[in-house]
Amino acid sequence: MALIMKNKKKIALVAHDNRKKALIDWCKTNVAILSKHDLCGTGTTAKLISEETGLQVLPYKSGPMGGDQQIGAAIVNEDIDFMIFFWDPLTAQPHDPDVKALLRISVLYDIVVAMNESTADFLIKSPVMDKEHERHIIDYYQKIRANNF
Repeated sequence: MALIMKNKKKIALVAHDNRKKALIDWCKTNVAILSKHDLCGTGTTAKLISEETGLQVLPYKSGPMGGDQQIGAAIVNEDIDFMIFFWDPLTAQPHDPDVKALLRISVLYDIVVAMNESTADFLIKSPVMDKEHERHIIDYYQKIRANNF
């Protein structure tokens, strides 16, 4: 199945506590580009980005309180097609299973994902950023029924 991402992307902004400042700084640097797109994020991250940059960021709950799962559900419902998630690889998170589920859903639904500043820079400055782009979603139900993995 193919889905078309529009010119105006629906971008989720997520960061663990130790990475929030880095994401906010990155958003400040890229405010002109981000302002052209629809933004959402987990609780505190969304609030801080809005306060620090003036960008409109739709807030979900904080990650540990279900925000990661809300973002995942939005991906499934085709309400997010791009995620920037500055995660902390050195600190155990109480909601690690939720984070893993969010990343799994991101792959299943073929959304664009950046997990560090370098990747986020490459993606947001891509010539595809302001164009339509086709996402390819594998029909796993069909593969399961056909037992064709």
